Amino acid sequence: MAYEQRELSGSLFKNPKQTNEKAPQMTGSCLIGGVEYWVSAWTREGEKGRWQSLAFTKKDAKTQDQKDESIPF
Repeated sequence: MAYEQRELSGSLFKNPKQTNEKAPQMTGSCLIGGVEYWVSAWTREGEKGRWQSLAFTKKDAKTQDQKDESIPF
């Protein structure tokens, strides 16, 4: 049976492309309100212990490392 993304759920995996300490340690995707998002996660430490910091980006939005070929500069 093929994997099917379900509403209000997602998955995270270890980031094989982590090149520096600011890059997310885990990446994945989720589905919220019928919209697919990329998820990035970092493990942080503070006074109250370890915790996860998450960031969400719409899948149709361009990421910083993608260049728009149609813009000539």
